[in-house]
Amino acid sequence: MNQHFLVFVIAIFLLQSCASNKDIVYFQDNYAFEALEHHDALIMVNDILKIEVSAVIPEIAIPYNIFSASGAVGATSVDALKLQGYLVTANGDITFPVLGVINVRGMTTRDVEAHIVELLGTGGHIKDAVVRARIVNAKITILGEVNLPGTYNFTEQNITLPQALGYAGDLTINGRRHDVMVIRQQDGEREIGHIDMTKTDWFNSKYYYVQQNDVIVVHPNNPKVKSAGFVGSTVTILSIVSILLSTAILITR
Repeated sequence: MNQHFLVFVIAIFLLQSCASNKDIVYFQDNYAFEALEHHDALIMVNDILKIEVSAVIPEIAIPYNIFSASGAVGATSVDALKLQGYLVTANGDITFPVLGVINVRGMTTRDVEAHIVELLGTGGHIKDAVVRARIVNAKITILGEVNLPGTYNFTEQNITLPQALGYAGDLTINGRRHDVMVIRQQDGEREIGHIDMTKTDWFNSKYYYVQQNDVIVVHPNNPKVKSAGFVGSTVTILSIVSILLSTAILITR
């Protein structure tokens, strides 16, 4: 066996296992800045809502506040909010004090606020009420080639896909940036989006902001896939190279 030929073969193998800059650098194209559009998340089944009603005379609003009615005024723990919040049923309903069953499926939190204000006013309950609503159990799941895969809770009204990936410690060097998958359930249907993180043409798409219950999947890139069944680490590669070179030297003596 020719020693130079063996070195050439090893070099080709190592080059095939490497990723270029175009495979790992984010947002490589020139982004044309446009006005940022916020997309409020739609309320879904199993969401838990915190809804507060206030009025000019605070005592009037007490019967319409679940925390006040249960004696939990001032509770700020997220776990407490989840246990005593309004759970959206499979039909998209919540059971609200005094007002009864209200269907909120497909609404945003702003829609819920406006709807309850209307019900309180037209029903003769509270005039000029102020209603605040938010989702308290929003979560996303991030899987695959990220440093910290798992399920993450968030309390912000809107978070972006790059922020979500930041929760998971960013993609590993082996993550496939050209095709990050977003699995989303909405209106009883499941849809899948494919995002190229090396570009910016998706910044104005519906996947720029993640929604509660989104599942984000980062697949391994080609070098990772090629090496998965053969070598598992740099140490292994160096060991194989060392053995092959030693064998070549012994054969060619």
